[in-house]
Amino acid sequence: MPAPDGLLVVDKPAGWTSHDVVGRARRLCGTRKVGHAGTLDPMATGVLVLGIGRATKLLTFLVGCDKDYTATIRLGQSTVTDDAEGDVIATEAADGVTRTALDAAVAALTGDLQQVPSSVSAIKVKGERAYHRVRAGEDVELAARPVTVSRFDVLDVRPADAQGVPVLDVDVAVTVSSGTYVRALARDLGAALGVGGHLTALRRTRVGAFDLDGAHSLEALGALEGPEAVPVTPLAQAARAQFAVRELTEEQARTIGYGQRLDSAEPGRTEPVAAFAPDGTLVAVLDESGTKARSHVVFAPAGS
Repeated sequence: MPAPDGLLVVDKPAGWTSHDVVGRARRLCGTRKVGHAGTLDPMATGVLVLGIGRATKLLTFLVGCDKDYTATIRLGQSTVTDDAEGDVIATEAADGVTRTALDAAVAALTGDLQQVPSSVSAIKVKGERAYHRVRAGEDVELAARPVTVSRFDVLDVRPADAQGVPVLDVDVAVTVSSGTYVRALARDLGAALGVGGHLTALRRTRVGAFDLDGAHSLEALGALEGPEAVPVTPLAQAARAQFAVRELTEEQARTIGYGQRLDSAEPGRTEPVAAFAPDGTLVAVLDESGTKARSHVVFAPAGS
C-alpha cells in the first residue's frame, strides 16, 4: 500500500538535487506520484516540501509562498555562479568594509527590488535553461524581475583568508518572496560594497507554513518500515495549515464537486482558499477574487 495523500517535508542534505530527493521519496512512498514545491540547489540544505498522491495538486500554490533562509555570504570574491560551486572570477580585499557600510548595503537590498537572477539559474532563455547556455560558453543576460526581501538580518561577521586575500564571511537570515535568488543577493551585496560577493552556504528553514520543525531527514525516512509509516501530513490538514479556509454545506460541496461555481464568501480575496465539506474532507482550492468562486483544483475522493 502506498503512503497516504499529503505533504512530506524533507530536510534536504547537501549534494542532493531536488530531483534526487523526489526519486528517493517515490521509492519510500511506493508511488510515482510525487513532486516538490520549489527547487533547492545541490549545495543548499533544508526544507523541501513534497506532495504525495493527490497532494501534488497543492504544490502549484506552495511554490508561490514566501520562504526563510539562513546563509553565509563571502565578501571579497565573485564567482561565475554567484555561489561556492562556481569558479572564482574576481577577488578584492574586503578588510576595509565597515559594519556601517555593510548595514547600509543590506538596508538598500531590503524591500521591493528589481533583481537580476543569476545567469546560471533554471530560467529558460529561448526554450533552453540559462545554466545550459552558460556552460556552453554563452554570455547570458537575464531581465530584472520584481521580488520582495522582507527581512535581511546580519547575524555575524567574521574575517577570513582566501588564498592570501582578506575576505569577510557574513552570516545572514532572510525572508523573501517566491522567485528571489539568495545567491543574487550575495552577488549584489558584494557589488554594492565594491568587493564582490558570493554564497558559501544556504539553508532553507521555511516554505509557507512548513518549517524545519516538521522536516524529516532522508536517513530517518529510510529507516521506516514500509510506505504506510512515512510521516505524511494528511491532505486536509496540510491545506488547513497553509490556506485560508471556507467551510461548505453538503449542497455547496456537491456544487463545487460538479465543477460549478458558488458565490464568493469574501469577494476580492487574492489568496487561494481551501474549501471543506462538513465531514472535514478537502473538496477544492478556490479562487474567490471575483463575486463568484471558481475552483483552481477539485479533489476527487481517494482511489477514484
